[in-house]
Amino acid sequence: MKGLVGDDEILADGIPQIAFIGRSNVGKSSLINVLTNSKISRTSSFAGRTQEINIFLINDSFYLVDLPGYGFARSSGLGREKIGELIDSYLFNSIHSQKKIVLIIDLCVGMTDKDVLMFNELIDHNKNFIVVANKVDRLTQSEYHKNITLLKKMIGDGYPIVPFSTKTKKGLEELRDLIFE
Repeated sequence: MKGLVGDDEILADGIPQIAFIGRSNVGKSSLINVLTNSKISRTSSFAGRTQEINIFLINDSFYLVDLPGYGFARSSGLGREKIGELIDSYLFNSIHSQKKIVLIIDLCVGMTDKDVLMFNELIDHNKNFIVVANKVDRLTQSEYHKNITLLKKMIGDGYPIVPFSTKTKKGLEELRDLIFE
C-alpha cells in the first residue's frame, strides 16, 4: 500500500478509484483504516485535518481516495472555497472516473444541509455511490432505529445504506461487498 498526495497523472492511469466523501469529522479516514485493516490514513480528533486529496494504492489493483471533509467552519472562507473546488474538481470533472463513491453520514447527527447538497450532486452527475451511516455504536437502539428510518426516508429506496461502526466493525463485510461488486 502506498499513501500519496493527489496527482492527476496517478488518477488517469486506469486503476479503479473508490472515493470517500463526507463532512468534516464524519470518520472518513478511520473508515479507510478499518476497511484496509491498517493505519494508512491519518486520523485526528480535530475536524478538518484532511485538506488535500489523499490517494492510497491498494495491492496495485485499486485506489482509495480520501477527500477533504466539507463544511468545516474553522477554515477561512478562502480555505473552505479551495477545499470545495478541490472536491468538485475531483468528483465532477469528466477526466476523473470513480468506480464507486462512499458518501459517509454521521448517523448521530443525520443528514446536514451540506450532506443533502452532496447527495443531490452525486445523483445529478449519475455517480455510482453508497451511503454509509457511520458512528452507529454511539446511539441507543431507539435512537438508531429513529435515525436510520429518517435517513432511509430522506434518500429513498434507490441507494444502499450501510450502518457502520469503525469501533465494532459493524457493516464492514457489507461495505466491502458493495464497494467491490
